[in-house]
Amino acid sequence: REFAGKPISYIHVNLRRHYSNLRFTDVSIDELTSKCDLVFINTPSGVSQKITPKLLENGLKIVDLSPDFRLKNPRDYEVWYGMRHEALDLLSRAVYGLPEIHRGEIKNTDLVACPGCNATASILALSPLVESNIIDVEHIVVDVKVGSSEAGRKPNLGSHHPERANVMRPYSVEGHRHVAEIIQELSYFSKEKINIMFVPHAVGAVRGALATCHTWLTQQNIDDNTLRRIYAKRYGSEPFVRIVGEGLFKYPDPVNVIGSNYADVKAIVYQDIGVVSFCAIDNLVKGAAGQAVQCMNIMLGLEEKIGIDAPPLRPI
Repeated sequence: REFAGKPISYIHVNLRRHYSNLRFTDVSIDELTSKCDLVFINTPSGVSQKITPKLLENGLKIVDLSPDFRLKNPRDYEVWYGMRHEALDLLSRAVYGLPEIHRGEIKNTDLVACPGCNATASILALSPLVESNIIDVEHIVVDVKVGSSEAGRKPNLGSHHPERANVMRPYSVEGHRHVAEIIQELSYFSKEKINIMFVPHAVGAVRGALATCHTWLTQQNIDDNTLRRIYAKRYGSEPFVRIVGEGLFKYPDPVNVIGSNYADVKAIVYQDIGVVSFCAIDNLVKGAAGQAVQCMNIMLGLEEKIGIDAPPLRPI
């Protein structure tokens, strides 16, 4: 709102000579209701739950990129976000916006809660293993490397370039908020309690997220071919999930998905005792805006890939 009236190229300089008629506006709920069929919300935690009920009452569809409706258990908002939820009646109505798991529900809802980027990568890496019932779900270790854009545009000491450049720094080790999302979504595939040790790392890149997930096998005679079949069954028809094969980049690497809505996944057996699974995404696309558009397309009955079926950018 501080940029109301200014062209979008004032902030997004790369868009000069593009969309020159678009300007930032300080819109009211009444204006949104009269002009829109669907609204994207991207506000700090605690804001969306105050305005979403009014928008829904007026018949709008909502794609919320904030965390306000991602979790089903009201208590989780107090534990992970330190706030009491003010729209409890909408928690059961909201659908978690990961099409690879909830496509049918997204199609039939008017409120989608887009996942966090770390959660997106972790869930896509792990859900085929949990669903196939071949790993110990009580002992899962997740390591995520993520670029500085995850922290948003507003600077702070930790994201300030002289402090942030070239780092390999763990953060939120005591408990990252996305853990609640990961456990919630993996629980759809298992009746057992899900336990996760999750440690994200800030790395010296602007964008991209790589989840490396360590799990222990509960079945014998599982090999890499078995895992390929498991992942192909889950993702073989998915428009934005690519199962990585052999070659120069035989494991997922964010550099190969930057600027796209693709998620690259792979899983390998580790010395016959466990499975290491990977997922690489662009945290700003499949981890945020691209996934939001994907959900919008599904909600509106459009072809799912419209507007986001662009190849990754290489080299960067």
